[in-house]
Amino acid sequence: MREGHRAVVTGGAGFIGSNLVDRLIGKGLKVKVLDNLSTGKIEYLEKALDSGRATLVKADLKKSSEEWVKEFKGADVVYHLAANPEVRTSISNPRIHFEENIVSTFNVLEACRINDVPLLIFASSSTVYGDAKIFPTPEDYHPLEPISVYGAAKLASENLITTYSRLYGIKAAIFRFANIVGPRQSHGVIVDFIKKLKKNSKTLEILGDGTQKKSYLHVDDLLHGMDLGANYVASSKLHDVFNLGNKDWITVTEIANIVVEELGLKDVKYVYKPATPDGRGWVGDVKFMLLDISKITSLGWSPKMSSEEALRKTVKWLLINKIV
Repeated sequence: MREGHRAVVTGGAGFIGSNLVDRLIGKGLKVKVLDNLSTGKIEYLEKALDSGRATLVKADLKKSSEEWVKEFKGADVVYHLAANPEVRTSISNPRIHFEENIVSTFNVLEACRINDVPLLIFASSSTVYGDAKIFPTPEDYHPLEPISVYGAAKLASENLITTYSRLYGIKAAIFRFANIVGPRQSHGVIVDFIKKLKKNSKTLEILGDGTQKKSYLHVDDLLHGMDLGANYVASSKLHDVFNLGNKDWITVTEIANIVVEELGLKDVKYVYKPATPDGRGWVGDVKFMLLDISKITSLGWSPKMSSEEALRKTVKWLLINKIV
């Protein structure tokens, strides 16, 4: 994407979305943000809105409406990040994820088709792999068997997107994210740990047995990778799928140690709360995740921060900015 292009970002007032908007503005694009502000925050967009290069449209993508569909007219690219990100919610209330992730994606695709949008970029998830048996897990891993409704909704959305791409010629770059951390993060394991330790600095409840091991990527590294993958698809492919994660992974107990260290605490007792016999944090939680990122690195991308460095930098930012 280059200067002068017009972009639509759904979910642009959220954690990843607002960081993306800032990046696009910095590259000289004009950006239209669509967000229902259920979890996103207008203050995350202050810099972008003040620049005059971004506008915010409050919209509910679950509802197919001409009022927001027309906002896609003239767009060079649509970044579809709007979704309900809470995996645990998808277990207790699956309809939320059907409506906010699958129905919304269908409506976005229709808006792209109606308005002849040439390129769609979609934020998918490592959860589409379910309990993978190969690590690192490549994009062509099969069978894809999600163990949460969240993962199933992301996979269903991927299938809708590739079908629309073939039928209507909409180019599509699909990115399967590892766990993303960085400024403006409002949920996830480090936010959970900070909140708990601020309430009780002596004891930390850890969901699961602490051996859960996953890959973490800083949002700055993520956005750089998305740039390269999107440009590759725009220039040479109809649609493609890329993993975006780190080269390493880290356990939940190790993450707890990072948070405790950054808070300057000592002698914190860890209390583990496994929700399943094999030590998961909750039913539907993928216990191990490490993505094969060789496909995206072949385009010249590589994460600048390890999982530990990304987590530590994020914890420092959250504490300095008193977000948690």
